[in-house]
Amino acid sequence: MLKKILLAVTAVLMLTALYLIFFNAPVVAGPDGQPDYTFFIFYFHVPVDWVAFLAFFILFIGSVMYLIKRDIKWDIVAVSAAQIGFIFTTLMLVTGSIWGKARSDWWWTWDARLTTALVLWLILVAYLIVRSYIKEDERRARFSAVIGIVGFLDVPIVALSIVFLPTITSGHPPALIFEGNLPGQAYPAFFVSLAAFTLLFFTLFAWRVSLSQMQRELKLLKDTIGR
Repeated sequence: MLKKILLAVTAVLMLTALYLIFFNAPVVAGPDGQPDYTFFIFYFHVPVDWVAFLAFFILFIGSVMYLIKRDIKWDIVAVSAAQIGFIFTTLMLVTGSIWGKARSDWWWTWDARLTTALVLWLILVAYLIVRSYIKEDERRARFSAVIGIVGFLDVPIVALSIVFLPTITSGHPPALIFEGNLPGQAYPAFFVSLAAFTLLFFTLFAWRVSLSQMQRELKLLKDTIGR
């Protein structure tokens, strides 16, 4: 029941965000002083970034707790966050590339900000590969937990790179939120979009954890019958 309520609230928030973005948010001026319609990607790119970091944080917590408690439920929390986080980290790279192409005519450049984000994505790829190749439950959970903990070190680097790793070649927009450069009318659309994507993450996370628990119970049942 809770998962259905989350899904319904998420849908309402997402529709509200879309309305505010396309019918209420201002059209900002680009670097050339002309209306910059590509700026609307901001309302999707930044919330997706935030959710990717949130997923990695939950992966980190689940990994630490598994190594402390050796309880499989924490491994389920970690892998569920990693799987959903992989989707949002991919969207982070894709929306960033689209924005880069629209603003600076590049799909990709080996800029410090973009490279650290790609490293984050590759860490999740490594995490999921390890889980797919190691068959023994306890060993798989232990090895992947280590990757999840070590990989989390890249999150603050990516999150703060826009402030502390400024570059000319990337063409990345300035730190609009941190520096207060976002137009006042844009805040409602941004925060509603942020809430919508955050709730979308928790909705997907709740469904994924529930599915993993059922898969675990089914496996235990098969093992019991097999004996």
